[in-house]
Amino acid sequence: MPLYIGTSGFAYKTWKPAFYPADLPATRFLQYYAERLTALEVNYTFRSLLTASVAARWIAETPATFQFIPKAHMRITHSEKLKDESGFLQAFLDRLEPLRAAQRLGPILFQLPPGFHCDPGRLAAFLLKCPPGYRCAFEFRDPSWFNEEVYAIVRRHGATLCFAESKDLVTPRVYTAPYAYFRMRQPPYEEPQLKELAGVVSEGLKHLQDVYVFFKHEDDPRGVLSARDFLRVLENRAAAPE
Repeated sequence: MPLYIGTSGFAYKTWKPAFYPADLPATRFLQYYAERLTALEVNYTFRSLLTASVAARWIAETPATFQFIPKAHMRITHSEKLKDESGFLQAFLDRLEPLRAAQRLGPILFQLPPGFHCDPGRLAAFLLKCPPGYRCAFEFRDPSWFNEEVYAIVRRHGATLCFAESKDLVTPRVYTAPYAYFRMRQPPYEEPQLKELAGVVSEGLKHLQDVYVFFKHEDDPRGVLSARDFLRVLENRAAAPE
């Protein structure tokens, strides 16, 4: 399946009863979520290394087609700002191996901090350290990164820009890889906005292998309901006669 839709978290009791049934125990949240959506962006890995037991549980509780998209650890993106002088990147990747071995690992999201200005040399050196076989998505949160030199570096390494939509910054829609990554961060997303996004995604699927779309997690269920509704809009669009 080339289209992966979800949110940036799932373990919210406040999503009851709009998304999770009122009587659903928290231990079944992931299973329920994965029966209705197709991917999960994992914030957990931004602060903690994934453990083998957690990875095994995630794999067991989700369908074989379900994808996990980890956010790179803050030590990589925020503390060391892609320098990786400590070699922590490899330690982080080693912990993802159970997901990769099970073919459940999607792109790794490298979300750079606001105010981290463009450094093409550092980006290129970092990408050389990323072993083959990993997809990488970069969310640049300073506009200085949006230039042709950076696009060429990202494209050369088969990585992609994260098309992040927020009140502070909108990423230029420049495709650099055979997959695309969208982060929708300006709720609410009503039917007109979802239909417009469906048009963009459907057009992208004509020349891309995979598309990943994630809506913002909130304590209230707006994000997950938008993800669910977006899947419905896409299904209706696909079923409509030409």
